[in-house]
Amino acid sequence: MKMKNEIWNGDAWKPSLLVVAAAVTLTGCGKHEPETHEVLPQGPAVAVSVITVAKQPHEATEEIVGTVRSKQQAVVEAKVSGRVEQSLAVPGQTVKAGDLLVQLDVREIEAKVESAKAMLEQADRELARYRQLVSQNAATRQELEANEARQKVAAASVAEAETMLGYARVTAPFDGVVTRKLAEVGDLAMPGKPLVEIESPKGLRFETDLPEELLEKVSLGEKMAIRVPSAEGELEGTVSEIAPVADPVSRTFRVKLDLPAAKGLRTGQFGRVAVPVAESKLLAVPVKAVVKRGQLEEVFVVADGRAWMRLVKTGKELGDRIEILSGLEVGEQVVPEVPDRMLDGQPVEVKP
Repeated sequence: MKMKNEIWNGDAWKPSLLVVAAAVTLTGCGKHEPETHEVLPQGPAVAVSVITVAKQPHEATEEIVGTVRSKQQAVVEAKVSGRVEQSLAVPGQTVKAGDLLVQLDVREIEAKVESAKAMLEQADRELARYRQLVSQNAATRQELEANEARQKVAAASVAEAETMLGYARVTAPFDGVVTRKLAEVGDLAMPGKPLVEIESPKGLRFETDLPEELLEKVSLGEKMAIRVPSAEGELEGTVSEIAPVADPVSRTFRVKLDLPAAKGLRTGQFGRVAVPVAESKLLAVPVKAVVKRGQLEEVFVVADGRAWMRLVKTGKELGDRIEILSGLEVGEQVVPEVPDRMLDGQPVEVKP
């Protein structure tokens, strides 16, 4: 009896072509990939320094917005009523203490000064006459004392009128810069109506409103990092004032921080202060260790005498270091400052 998949060929049975084809097909379906060898960069080793990646303590912060303001600022108002006769203040103008800003037309007060002086002259003459009469026993001591009192009242009236006349000259209360001009010639000035705003540019501070949950994280004299876009680098502010009560509308507390002198820093500028909230540990490497190629971020890990390129994901910058979110492990050695044209697999020699 013949087998199903075999044919008779003389003295022996031989496999059919169908069987041979199936065997070939099964052999071809086996998963076999030829071993490949990557060509590594050759040449002299590049001398590099390395640092060991480790978790470092870091103070987690929350950024709160605020505004740069002057420590010394004033809204200059008139103390008497009168028309603005001269307005000499110009926004941006630097003034000295006592410089004239606004001159008022106060003719009524000038008339009162003249009237008070006339009354004083009359009182002086009466007092002199009564002193002579008393010396001649022609007047009583009581009459002399009454004239002395009238003369003092008249003198006080003159001093009061002259003081009011002096208020017609509105002057700068301190050395500073005019920031706003709020009155023009012909406007009616009166007590309580602002005429000029002035501030001193010498001392600046950063003012921010902290929510209640962050207030306990801040104390007087504490140093805090502040970033103002127009200023160069990070500023160190010192907490100088903390409001004891909350704003009834926003439920926040006003905190003021003294700022150091810095180029490009002006009042009214927007900024952010980093308020410490917790202590944490994170992986961080020097900023120069991260090479950016388009959207990719790379570092070079040194192992087996070569520098291997490693893709990483970074977080926020922490001064001269940057947080590594993924791509590196604790204990690995990285190149802190990557030389130009460093290749993946580049032979390196670690500096002692």
